[in-house]
Amino acid sequence: MESWLPSLNALRAFETVARHLNYRKAAEELSVSPAAVKQLVRKLEETMGTALLERRGRGLALTETGAAALHDLSRGFRQIIDAVETMRHADGGGRLIVTSDPSFAAVWLVPRLESFKADNPGIDVLVDSSTQIADLRSGAADIAIRFGVPRDESLHCQRLFDETFAAYCSPSLANGEPGLRRIEDLERVPLLRWDLSQSRWASVTAQWNSWRHWLGEVGAPHVRPSHGLRFSDYNLALQAAIAGQGVVLGSAPILRDLVDAKLLVNPLPQIAVTDIGYDLVTTPGAVARPEVARFRDWIVAQSSS
Repeated sequence: MESWLPSLNALRAFETVARHLNYRKAAEELSVSPAAVKQLVRKLEETMGTALLERRGRGLALTETGAAALHDLSRGFRQIIDAVETMRHADGGGRLIVTSDPSFAAVWLVPRLESFKADNPGIDVLVDSSTQIADLRSGAADIAIRFGVPRDESLHCQRLFDETFAAYCSPSLANGEPGLRRIEDLERVPLLRWDLSQSRWASVTAQWNSWRHWLGEVGAPHVRPSHGLRFSDYNLALQAAIAGQGVVLGSAPILRDLVDAKLLVNPLPQIAVTDIGYDLVTTPGAVARPEVARFRDWIVAQSSS
């Protein structure tokens, strides 16, 4: 006899909220809005004819029915993911989908990929550059390089870089007139800004891309940052800096190649050490696959070299 099932999207939304007991965190994991998650859970409760979540103080709690279902739902979704992984790799092919934010992909990852391909010619790597946080459990990607995203204890996570921020510009701007020799000179040169308002992880990382915040962190709150161009794409801000159009805040480990190539310089000694970084993230099932393990070992070695 065929069993009736409610919407799998609604079940997935409830399972994610139940694990986090937080609509916002669930929405970040599913790459949708908190309102969409709430609506899916509400529809599931209406379909089932019972409450699954309840308000308790300022947070959420599972009802008795919701708590009874969580373990089996989580296990069921893990089994679905494992089945999809089996189908994707049943032909023995070694294909990897790696997702990362566009700036990391363009500036750091892609220039190094040729060395991975040379050592692993049988592995086909697809780089998905996006500011959206891919749902690894759904099979959207095999590996994620995440920046400033809170760790999920159910995923395998390995730190690649601890993030530090410094001011970068072209050698011509640093050495010309008015030039950059003291931090107070930032009041007299254009400062390039990256607008993070449309990014999923803006709430975590936006402060570290703020000139005013950075100046406070490096002990120069008295400096009044000048005006300059604003960009929605960080790679465009970098290109403007390379072209001598202003100074950009940047990651010391990520921009090292551009500094070594003498396209950018770090003219000031002030560096802000942050509480965020770049992490390699996979599911426990994916990390056991040989091609994922080889990519993990390669990128860890690259990040420490």
